[in-house]
Amino acid sequence: MIRVGTCGFCESHSRYYRDFDAIEIQQTFYRILREKTLERWREEAPEEFTFAIKAFQGVTHPPNSPTWRRSNVRPVKEVGLLRPTSDVFHFWRLTLRETEILGARFILIQLPRSFKESEESFANAERFFETAERGDFEIAVELRGWSERGIKHFVRDFDVIDVTDPLVRVPLHRGETSYYRLHGRYEDGRIIYRHSYSDEELEKIRERVLGWNRAESFVFFNNSDMCRDAKRFKALI
Repeated sequence: MIRVGTCGFCESHSRYYRDFDAIEIQQTFYRILREKTLERWREEAPEEFTFAIKAFQGVTHPPNSPTWRRSNVRPVKEVGLLRPTSDVFHFWRLTLRETEILGARFILIQLPRSFKESEESFANAERFFETAERGDFEIAVELRGWSERGIKHFVRDFDVIDVTDPLVRVPLHRGETSYYRLHGRYEDGRIIYRHSYSDEELEKIRERVLGWNRAESFVFFNNSDMCRDAKRFKALI
């Protein structure tokens, strides 16, 4: 089974719920949302609709990240990079609370390139996952700039879903659920979000997602033309 959606609402909520069967909420990365907002989204959505929440940037991104400029929270010194600090755990608890209110299935932890493949990062992650409450949610992690060996080690040790772009590499976890994010094209290690997927690219994505034989796959588009491309892909499958 393949479920398709976008990273954030790309059209009115009522239309989105008709067109797609899953969404990755992006606002929770930048801002702490009102509980009433999350409750309304859950009430509006069909019962079988799947929500994923992107963890607040206080868990993942250091205070010098430009993403903080869009936040309704002022960054403090000891945040980001899964550092096991009181501030990071505070923001994680807020993410858990939002996930619970929304009735989401997944929490996405997207780590920046400054979260290097190093002993320090592994040590931080180990202390974080040993201490952090996980609830009944599935945790998906997107690591950028890491080797396949490092990613395999990370997702195995911390029992998380390996988030991948199917045009880049096969998932390195052994679970029954796959979680894909399609950001656009890549040039010299940079993501070019301003991209529309060709028919050939969408067909290749379909073949790979189906061919890797997962029981369940979630495919989220995050490029500039994500709404149109996600609809084209859904029609293709």
